[in-house]
Amino acid sequence: MTSDYNQNLWNSVLAELEKRIPKNLFELWFKETQVVSYSPEAIKIKVANDIIEKKVSDKYLEEIGESIFKCCGDSPKIEFVFDPPGDEQDTFNFEESIFQDWQDSKPPIATATAIVKSEPRSFPKQMPFNETYRFENFVVGPSNQLAHASALAVANKPGKAYNPLFLHGGVGLGKTHLLQAICHAILQRDSSYILVYLSCEEFINEFISSVERGDVEGFRHRFRYVDMLLIDDVHFLGSKERTQEEFFHTFNTLYNAQKQIILSCDSAPSEIPSLKERLVSRFKWGLVTKLDIPTFETRVAIIKKKSRLKGVEFSDEVCQYIAENLVSNVRELEGAINHLVAVSDLHDREISLDLAKRNLREVIQLYEPEVQVSDILNIVAEHFKVKLSELQSKKRSQSVVRPRQVSMYLAKKLTKHSLQEIGGFFGGKDHTTVIHAIEKIKDARTQKKDFHELLVELEHKILGDKKA
Repeated sequence: MTSDYNQNLWNSVLAELEKRIPKNLFELWFKETQVVSYSPEAIKIKVANDIIEKKVSDKYLEEIGESIFKCCGDSPKIEFVFDPPGDEQDTFNFEESIFQDWQDSKPPIATATAIVKSEPRSFPKQMPFNETYRFENFVVGPSNQLAHASALAVANKPGKAYNPLFLHGGVGLGKTHLLQAICHAILQRDSSYILVYLSCEEFINEFISSVERGDVEGFRHRFRYVDMLLIDDVHFLGSKERTQEEFFHTFNTLYNAQKQIILSCDSAPSEIPSLKERLVSRFKWGLVTKLDIPTFETRVAIIKKKSRLKGVEFSDEVCQYIAENLVSNVRELEGAINHLVAVSDLHDREISLDLAKRNLREVIQLYEPEVQVSDILNIVAEHFKVKLSELQSKKRSQSVVRPRQVSMYLAKKLTKHSLQEIGGFFGGKDHTTVIHAIEKIKDARTQKKDFHELLVELEHKILGDKKA
């Protein structure tokens, strides 16, 4: 058959496919396809690269077959081909893409994204999965109920339930557990599902490496043509301007294609220092939910669950002792459990309350709660009746300047952060601004008794909350 006939036939097939597949997905996976050869027995379809070949053959083979049959009455064997990458480099104006104007007030209209020929298809190295980080091993309580329910919904209906899903909370409260539980649930159901799960630091390093190699297009192919992207510790994007721009476009591409995005962070989107407003806005499009410190009852249940996973049954009194003394996060509880199991195995002793008290003394001291800048910001903002965003802004009214200076002073006194790091929590202020703030508060403290008493009260509240 002639090439004109083949192409006309394929155009008819594409028109039929367009009726069966959502417009944005049709343009993403089928727009650049061509027919190479056709007979009633076999058809060869050319696609841009192997990732499209895998997606189309896994998800749309039946639709293609039915569309061909409707157009010509044949049921040929379907084969996909693509050109291997050449040595030439694709031309692409990176700076123009970086400064492309996007709407911030609402989600962008779905658009097709052309796939440019690049290096052989490869995915970034995944973060290792913990086999115990599954939904059935996650203890649900008042502090994490919504986060758990939303993660479960996303695992059951990726791209449809909540997109993006943004989980935030302190260290060791279960964010990583839920991210990995989603991965385990989806891959158990469909092993061909393409997901990429890695830390924000690894995402940044991948991007930097691609720039150094002159292969930004390869980077884009690895991250934009997946079914799900999961990024842990996304707060590391703060102050990384060029990576933020690249992530912004990656986010838009995935969102437009109805691909699931899941992010975890130590703080809410609006509290990430130096994060561009258009990213903050996009992070809020789906569902933002917080994991808090587990209640006493939840901590007891966590200890029971995790000790059983290690093949040991802790008594109620041992579980309650650990839960009373380690309150900040789940990771502390795991550390105590591991310590007791190791001591029990080493000395062939039963894990009693006496053994726990004698052997967890150092562990409990090791995990004395550490003050975070976010703790200080929350308490200062509450006392002075200002917004967190105002403390981190450039606003210079007295109603904001004084609480901001108090926050910087307390951050220097109660945390281990450097002056430069403290400045980063306040919209990227430099260390000289922090020094000035500290000196102003020191002077006011020595001159005004009521102000001194206020600082003492705030310190007690911050430290008291950490031990509560």
